[in-house]
Amino acid sequence: MSLIFEDRNIEYQLLNDVKSFKDAPLPKLAYSEDRVFDEDATLYPSTILFEEEIISHLVDKTEWNGEEILSIDGIPDVIGSIFYVISLYDDFTNEETDEHDRNIGSKSLLYKMKWLNKLVVERWSELFISFIETQNACTLNPKEIPFNIIPSFDIDNVYAYRLKKGWRKYMSIAKDLLKYDKFRLKERKEVLAGFKKDPYDTYEIIEGIANSGFDVKVFWLLGEYSTYDRNVDYENENHRRLISEVNEYADVGLHPSYQSNKSRVVLRDEKARIEDILGEEISSTRQHFLKVKLPYTFEDLEKVGFTDDYSLGYADQIGFRAGIARPFTWFNLKENRPSKLRLHPISYMDGTLNEYMELNVEEAIKVVKNLKKEVRIYGGNFVALWHNETIGNNGKWKNWSRVLEETLKKD
Repeated sequence: MSLIFEDRNIEYQLLNDVKSFKDAPLPKLAYSEDRVFDEDATLYPSTILFEEEIISHLVDKTEWNGEEILSIDGIPDVIGSIFYVISLYDDFTNEETDEHDRNIGSKSLLYKMKWLNKLVVERWSELFISFIETQNACTLNPKEIPFNIIPSFDIDNVYAYRLKKGWRKYMSIAKDLLKYDKFRLKERKEVLAGFKKDPYDTYEIIEGIANSGFDVKVFWLLGEYSTYDRNVDYENENHRRLISEVNEYADVGLHPSYQSNKSRVVLRDEKARIEDILGEEISSTRQHFLKVKLPYTFEDLEKVGFTDDYSLGYADQIGFRAGIARPFTWFNLKENRPSKLRLHPISYMDGTLNEYMELNVEEAIKVVKNLKKEVRIYGGNFVALWHNETIGNNGKWKNWSRVLEETLKKD
């Protein structure tokens, strides 16, 4: 109910007593199958909101008041539909994952229902409010949810060539020699000699976006070196100085390493690491590889002291994993309670468009326009996930700056 009403500035009260409900003034709505409410405006519920444990439900698509919603165990339930999607119930119970142990977008309920690119939670919330108004012959005057564009950047590799020393430097050169990659060998030589800018050095672009008035989020990988964590050494003074410089114009958060997803101790160490560099408490994160394992990843973030996470999206599909684009409190289904962690859904990731979906620039621009239109209509934050190495128009990302430019258009 808080999700449906509070951001729309609608006051409400929940009652669990028949007499109190009967004595309450209009408008009101009974969410019950009890015949005592037959003379009142009533919505007949499924069982999902009355349960205290996770149960496998038969979930299907149905129509209610002219709109598609979920039927849960054969019962059309608009409130149950909202809870099922916003609580990530489907992802929580779906055991099919990819090679990185992530939920797969193309296997999700919203994808199968062709709803992944729709803000179904907002659509259903508006439908529910309209139902209350019709049943009570009233107007609740819901406040419009504001629309914002939030560009965000993950720093997996601070530079392609610079600051890499010792065995990492020579192993990288050897790899290019074995592949006979003349372009990289030449580029590396020019960058290290100071004749050419490092292709991943796109921080001026990020700063320019921030100076244009956007609330830019930057998430920095500071994990120990491993197969999937390959950033420059976090103890390098030039690296640390750059992080502090970026924090002057953007909101820098932690990009928890691939390894941290299996160790709360590692996560806590990385939080302390970035706080030591910046000299301030850091409360926001985005998981490396969008690696989220429910409920453990979010439980660890909460217990370590993070308050905001920007990981909510699928790697293989664009769209709205929780049917919503505004921040919301994560509900821990395992413990049957709202958490202290706020989730900030992403609308799309650069790699999803280019690498997973294999779209060209024109196709990607069209997708971005449609996603942004949906958020503009129903409200929320259009959070775009990019990387410092993808915004410089290099290699397979040539001309992809046009997609970022489309993202940032406010009209």
